[in-house]
Amino acid sequence: MDAITQIKDLLKSSENEEQLTAFIERFGSDERAGVQKLVESADKKLDLLHKEIERIEAMKKYERENASLGLLCGIDEVGRGPLAGPVYAAAVILPTDCNILYLNDSKKLSEKKREELYDVIMEKAVAVGIGSNSCERIDEINILQATYEAMTKAVKSLSVKPGGLLIDAVHIPQLEEYKQVSIIKGDAKSVSIAAASIVAKVTRDRIMKDYAKEYPQYGFDSNKGYGSADHIAALKKYGPCPIHRRSFIGNFV
Repeated sequence: MDAITQIKDLLKSSENEEQLTAFIERFGSDERAGVQKLVESADKKLDLLHKEIERIEAMKKYERENASLGLLCGIDEVGRGPLAGPVYAAAVILPTDCNILYLNDSKKLSEKKREELYDVIMEKAVAVGIGSNSCERIDEINILQATYEAMTKAVKSLSVKPGGLLIDAVHIPQLEEYKQVSIIKGDAKSVSIAAASIVAKVTRDRIMKDYAKEYPQYGFDSNKGYGSADHIAALKKYGPCPIHRRSFIGNFV
């Protein structure tokens, strides 16, 4: 007879539907109270998994509706609002049979979950493109135009040409040769855009952590360049550093 600690470890390692179903079938008739509690936990875990599968299937709506275009590319950006640092965009083409669970708007995910999903996306995606623009470019042409450019760079850097673009809330003038589907809050409604949201967020966050080592007084590792109280206080005390957006910080220096 298996020890309860061993059964608990087995449940902990059971992640997919097949493993959880097998666990329930194996231990469902075990009369020990501790084991029955673990079976109940497995039932709840399986129910949550089914709900997540349903959620992800619902997030494939736009991919299904536009399947006739061929390979679809999700596009999203991060870093339009910060006082410092670059703006980043990602373009992600997922396979048509992709079943990556827990994809969502990157802002709704923990840093740990984003990092985990980033690795899965990079492994399973057909292609991933990254584009960015510096604070100098943002100041030169404004943040909206710099964002369009970053998105265009991301698409142009793809190793595979997509048949259509699914974009979070905007239409990109530089990519008129593509069919563009603009989706309000698309990072929470489309698996492709959600994947792009996560890739862009993780990529920029890593860059800002590197900048934090170079300019430690601003706390870029925690605020990622956004206008937190501590960041604004540091800006007033030390003045701007080379990665601050001059067109954004007029009220603080």
